[in-house]
Amino acid sequence: MAFELPELPYDYEALSPFMSRETLEFHHDKHHKAYVDNGNKLAAEAGLADLSLEEVVKKSFGTNAGLFNNAAQHYNHIHFWKWMKKGGGGNKLPGKLEAAFTSDLGGYDKFKADFAAAGATQFGSGWAWVSVKNGKLEISKTPNGENPLVHGATPILGVDVWEHSYYIDYRNLRPKYLEAFIDSLINWDYVLERYEAATK
Repeated sequence: MAFELPELPYDYEALSPFMSRETLEFHHDKHHKAYVDNGNKLAAEAGLADLSLEEVVKKSFGTNAGLFNNAAQHYNHIHFWKWMKKGGGGNKLPGKLEAAFTSDLGGYDKFKADFAAAGATQFGSGWAWVSVKNGKLEISKTPNGENPLVHGATPILGVDVWEHSYYIDYRNLRPKYLEAFIDSLINWDYVLERYEAATK
């Protein structure tokens, strides 16, 4: 199944001032497109072009670094764009999510502190995640393009802490970017959709 660059689910100005048009143009149109183009080439070379994206990610982990990096980043970014929306963020979670965050993560405030800390302390490039593993929510961080799929978990929320995700808007202030992401960008409806699918 060929990788395809998805359209952004909003216009380039929609996330401003928390994420600028310039950041989205570079991040989506150049970086994500490169993962798609390179991933298609490497998947074909590896004879894996007919598999689903999730299968390519899992099969290439630890066996084909070039393919894994591009396929995993494509997977991560498909969801990353949907994990944000204009007027998003804040502590008004849909009921089912709020209950799970309270029981598994110690409530919204503890989630916010722990998720921001995971993103801020990921050395170099990587991601911070909320995932479902064995029916429970957990917070984690991964280097580079690695994601919870390869650790037996299903990500329901992720934030990109590669510099190209925030440097234009925040320079070296990654914690400020993470605060803006949590407070003003998270699309809780999509997080709920992912949570419901992962806990069926």
